[in-house]
Parts: sequence; C-alpha cells; structure tokens
Amino acid sequence: MKGAIFYSSKYGSTAQYASWTAEATGLPVFDAIDGNEDPSNYDFLVLGSPIIYFRLSIRKWLKKHWTEIRQKPILFYSVSGSAAGKKLDNWISKSLPQEAISKMYFVNLMGRQIPEELTLFDGTMLQIAGFFNPDREAGRQESKGFDFMDKSSIEPIVQWVHEIEAKIEVA
Repeated sequence: MKGAIFYSSKYGSTAQYASWTAEATGLPVFDAIDGNEDPSNYDFLVLGSPIIYFRLSIRKWLKKHWTEIRQKPILFYSVSGSAAGKKLDNWISKSLPQEAISKMYFVNLMGRQIPEELTLFDGTMLQIAGFFNPDREAGRQESKGFDFMDKSSIEPIVQWVHEIEAKIEVA
C-alpha cells in the first residue's frame, strides 16, 4: 500500500510538519496547491493545512479532489496558533463538508507566526485582531508572534501511517 502527504502552506509551518512526517514515514510529500500530483494514485493520504483567517487553506483543493479520494483512509492535520477545542472545531467545520469531516482522522498541530515574515496585510490584520481579542494572551500572540513548532507532535501522524500500512500488509 502506498500513501502520500499533500499539504498547503503559507508561511512554512505546515510544510515543515509535512517534511518531518515524510522523513519519519518515508512517504512522498507534495505541495497540493502548487503541484500537480494526482492524489487518486495513492491508497491513503495525509493532508495538511494551515488555518488562515479562520479557514483551512487547502479547502478548495480538497473539494476539487473529494470524489476521487473519499473512500481512502485520510489523516488530516491542521496547523494554527490555537489548541484543539471548540474554536478550532468550528473553523474546520466551516471549511470542510460534513462528509469529509466524518471520514477523516484529525490531528491539530501548533504552528509558528513570525511577524517579520508576514505580508503587510496579514500583519495589519493580526495587529487589529490582537488588539480586539478578549483573550489577552491570545491577543498578545497575534500581535507579537509565537513559535509552538514541535517535531515530536507528529507522533500521532506517524503512528496512524504505520497502523494503516500494517492493516494493508495483513490483508
């Protein structure tokens, strides 16, 4: 059984997690937005996306390919500055069809936001959001940046890949 990693990334956190996962599993990795690899060529998929402005950046790609991949085992990892919980679940539910959500295994990974690397628009929007955020710590992070990247946090993804590969070998 062969699998692959498809991701989208704006500032590099999601790409870094994809790279770490590829190193740990031996799976090939593809930029879903800029590449032209066909996900239907693989038996299982690991999909990764940052959350930008409360939406998954890979959502249009996923909707485009959903009919051809919907029967495959899929792990989906999201990358943001938000921990798992209601807020994150809400963002995902507004980005993906319910059918996709119900068929995928989800992992939340914490990302990185370096203000100096942001576009002028993104930096300005985060300054405004940080100012008005009622959660003062989250507001400070939106304004000043954060780095929650952790290579060890890919372990649930690596474990899932090995479990899927083992199921296929037994079958």
